[in-house]
Amino acid sequence: MSTTAPARRGMFGRRPPEGPRAGFRHLLPYLARHRRILIVVVVLSLAGAGASLAQPALVSQVIGLVQKGRPLGSLVWALIALVVIGGLINGVQHYLLQRTGTSVVLSARQELVRRMLRLPIAEFDLRRTGDLVSRVGADTTLLYAVITQGLVDSLGGSVVFVGAIVGMAIIDPVLLGLTVLVVAVAVVAVVALGGRVRVASREQQEKVGDLAAAVERALSAIRTVRAANATERETAAVEAEAQGAWRAGIRVAKISALVVPVAGIAMQVSFLVVLGVGGFRVASGAITIANLVAFILFLFLMIMPLGQAFGAISSVNQALGALGRIREVIEVPSEDEADAAALPADPVATDAAIRFDDVRFGYPASAHRTEREKAIAAAVGEEADAAEREVLHGVSFAVPRGARVALVGPSGAGKSTILALVERFYDPTGGVVRLGGVDLRALDRAALRAQLGYVEQDAPVLAGTLRDNLTLGSPDATDAECERVLREVNLGEVLDRSDAGLNAAVGEDGVMLSGGERQRLAIARALLAAPPILLLDEATASLDGVNEQLLRDAIDRVSANRTLLVIAHRLSTVVDSDLIVVLEHGRVIGTGTHAELLDSTPLYRELAERQLLV
Repeated sequence: MSTTAPARRGMFGRRPPEGPRAGFRHLLPYLARHRRILIVVVVLSLAGAGASLAQPALVSQVIGLVQKGRPLGSLVWALIALVVIGGLINGVQHYLLQRTGTSVVLSARQELVRRMLRLPIAEFDLRRTGDLVSRVGADTTLLYAVITQGLVDSLGGSVVFVGAIVGMAIIDPVLLGLTVLVVAVAVVAVVALGGRVRVASREQQEKVGDLAAAVERALSAIRTVRAANATERETAAVEAEAQGAWRAGIRVAKISALVVPVAGIAMQVSFLVVLGVGGFRVASGAITIANLVAFILFLFLMIMPLGQAFGAISSVNQALGALGRIREVIEVPSEDEADAAALPADPVATDAAIRFDDVRFGYPASAHRTEREKAIAAAVGEEADAAEREVLHGVSFAVPRGARVALVGPSGAGKSTILALVERFYDPTGGVVRLGGVDLRALDRAALRAQLGYVEQDAPVLAGTLRDNLTLGSPDATDAECERVLREVNLGEVLDRSDAGLNAAVGEDGVMLSGGERQRLAIARALLAAPPILLLDEATASLDGVNEQLLRDAIDRVSANRTLLVIAHRLSTVVDSDLIVVLEHGRVIGTGTHAELLDSTPLYRELAERQLLV
């Protein structure tokens, strides 16, 4: 591919600006989708709260009856029934919370994947694949904890908390005042730590994303890494990212570790205060032993939901840190949203299938560079703070309907960028690209791409089977049509080498195929869709002479009544084109047939001489 293609993240990394911070209100839409089950959970939680609050009152009555020597009657059975009912309610509630938590994660992942696969291509130039995968996996998982670790259950806990305070106030307001004083100090401490948990959690998730990106980078090029004896260096790089994620996790653990003992300390201090002061008040006759026991039971009931609330604060703040990273992707406008504003345009009578009119385009260059990248750019004399790197400078040419037009020129001339603009992976920063006389920006991308067959230079192959790859753009194609197009591009041997036929696996990134076979498979996919316009970026670059000729014959057969726009470095593959456009440094420096360009364009003549075509 032309070197004008946008630079990938590479060794040093590139991170888009920090996305929006998430608040609790941003969690509500995920919860609202499962409100029916959550309502059931809340009802069960309230029922469990009622069963819990009734127990201290019954215990107090039992103690009173025992002290007076009276029979207990049905009080014991009622107490046992409350304990059993409370246990059953907790079991059902636990299952529903687990199910709801899993469902919330599923809905978040679905929303994130739907948006991620519709992001503008430019976003993928700035983001790393591994980091995006981490957002789908690790970040969404933290939403599970919001449901299962006390947020919804804390609603019932709040009822228990309030009910326990009321019961304690009825028994002894003095003891209650001392207890509330201790608890208030604990609550203030937890709330103060909550914001720090959120910040540390987001940093941890970002470091996990960096780790996932480093692993994806190393594994995707494992053969290159091994061949270069770079295994130890890559291992060290991945381990460094793992250490970064570990350090961020330790910071979260340290802050969370301050939250956890607060509830325990508050409970112990409250218990000791109640025992000490309560014992004195029993001795003075202010309250009875039965009342003190009931007060202590209410104290336990008050502390338990308080502990749940503390845990919920910690888990919610961790989830909000991750949710901020999820929203960062979800709030990026998708291609579909951009097209929704486009008005349908009527076809224009024109002989040109594709036309470029004074087109200018620049890839974002350094808006999100790291400090290290900027330093490297400065060292090689590049403007580190340039807003964009323009690669096309007023390009104009036309592709007649049904014609074969070739783009030629040295690497970096902008050839692949031209095809990317036709596909609307990007929109020009100046000028107009037209299809059938209509500005591409007025066309829906899906409708546009249905008219185009695009074969990239590196010919990516998806993990799966031959059929999966062939029918990517033609899901309704029959087996006979798939086999026909495979044989047309001389892939009959691949089809026949396995009894599985079209169901033969091609491996991760098509590793079971040679480079030439991957390229021919990509071409077969485009030919199967039979679009009116074919865009071929170095479609024969990985083929030997025999397969190149066979593929050219296949393209000749299917190109009848179709428009071809072809990029080629080997001029022998395009000398018979209806029109050849010569590019250099993002500018058109010549157009014409092979014979015309030999006379009119020195660069083309030089290229032809080097390839022994003159």
